[in-house]
Amino acid sequence: MAKTEAKTATTKKKKAAKLPAQIDLAIAAAENKQAREVVVLDLRKTAGFTDFFLIASGGNTRQVRAIADAVMDSLAAKGAKPAHVEGYDRSEWILLDYFDFIVHVFGPETRVFYDLERLWGNAERIEVMSAP
Repeated sequence: MAKTEAKTATTKKKKAAKLPAQIDLAIAAAENKQAREVVVLDLRKTAGFTDFFLIASGGNTRQVRAIADAVMDSLAAKGAKPAHVEGYDRSEWILLDYFDFIVHVFGPETRVFYDLERLWGNAERIEVMSAP
């Protein structure tokens, strides 16, 4: 049984490595700002309107905004700008729409309240391993 669990963890790492480059950039930018609970939901096999959700949390509104800024800056450096940004002024939940993927940056209470992982429970969940 332990071998099965280890194999599953390895599989998740391999799947995370196959994410599109822009999502990898967004993950790195979020982690650089100490984002918590970073998760990717693969929506390609669901009736979704995008391919992936990148979900992350910040400890307070200032950190939520810093994470969103870092993601936007790192992707802008590669020529990608969000088609739509929501929630930036309040910074409890910032949504960055890049068409193929959507970045959700939550404050802790807001993430628990909306619980996108449960709402999109049929999507494949890809745990993101933080850099040491």
